[in-house]
Amino acid sequence: MQSLAQSPTDPAFVQNPYPFYERARRLGPFFRWEDYGLVCTGNAAAVNAIFRDRRFGREPVDPLPVPPHLAPFYAVEAHSMLELEPPRHTRLRNLVLRAFTSRRIAGLAPDIAQLAEELIRAFPDGPFDLLQGFAQPLPVRIIARLLGVPEEMAPDLLRWSNAMVGMYQAGRTRAMEDRAVAATEAFVAFLRGYIDQRRARPADDLITQLIAAEMEGERLSTDELISTCILLLNAGHEATVHTIGNGVKTLLETRTPLSALGPDSVEATVEEILRFDPPLHMFTRHAYEEVEVMGHTFRRGDQVGLLLAAANRDPGQWDQPDRFIPTRPAKPHVSFGAGLHFCVGAPLARLELQIALPILFRRHPTLKLAARPAYADVYHFHGLSALRVTT
Repeated sequence: MQSLAQSPTDPAFVQNPYPFYERARRLGPFFRWEDYGLVCTGNAAAVNAIFRDRRFGREPVDPLPVPPHLAPFYAVEAHSMLELEPPRHTRLRNLVLRAFTSRRIAGLAPDIAQLAEELIRAFPDGPFDLLQGFAQPLPVRIIARLLGVPEEMAPDLLRWSNAMVGMYQAGRTRAMEDRAVAATEAFVAFLRGYIDQRRARPADDLITQLIAAEMEGERLSTDELISTCILLLNAGHEATVHTIGNGVKTLLETRTPLSALGPDSVEATVEEILRFDPPLHMFTRHAYEEVEVMGHTFRRGDQVGLLLAAANRDPGQWDQPDRFIPTRPAKPHVSFGAGLHFCVGAPLARLELQIALPILFRRHPTLKLAARPAYADVYHFHGLSALRVTT
């Protein structure tokens, strides 16, 4: 197997990682990313196969040692559905899916439209950052409504979430770790108190449903409940913020006609946005036994990096993969993962994009870039640091 060196914090890579993915692709289905010391693949067939193969999973074979100063963060992670395998994963996911029904998600459509209109009316005259004015507040306020968390908490939720996801970024520092731990402790304290309030005063929201399930003897502990709420709040808006930003940038740079966001075409356009420049570029899996995939043998305990953005541009799967083509025929991408851990929030993210983007461009059809967009140094996430526009 061949190796490639590429710092994930290198400025050129941060702004455009796709040339590196193409260099890696030429080495075969798998390569060793030296900077991570990790076998990786951006091959669409390999990524899909590993996602769906139960011989791979999120939990490490041998528990990793946790430095004492990070104990509060990993205490929450220990109960996170994202990091678990069956049977615990099954129970938590089934409880969450009771709230993420298609009916409940569809019922949020008027809220998404109303909130998009409200945010757009507040746009200032002159250049402004669309991330702060639109992409960030919309998904966090919607997921807060779904869970039943007060919307006035949105700034705190954003701040805590941004600090916590810093733990997954390349080149994290002790200062970033300390911010993540402080955010985790504040988040847990808020939710512990809020869950107590919801026990006393139930409502029609996800937190109340999870509490009810716990009380019905499904053995969902308070710690599991807190971790699940944190995961849904963080994952429920973090990726959508990046996708709105990346998507608007792409639509403006490619001069995509407004007709691409019409009622008959918006679903295809949103799927192409998700494929073309997704918000998450790497996900990892552990091998639970010896397994061979496309000529490479993984031993029990080996880890593999699945390069989602590279798989979404695999020419073996896509025609002209480096072009943004809103009319592209429907075909599955891996921006939401696949298999057991397929993103439970995918229907909500899609709905937010399908409703909010047409409203944005209908209200401001002459929207244009006011400065060259720059991506933030947040790999293995991929999102803009700002998106300055004028209307």
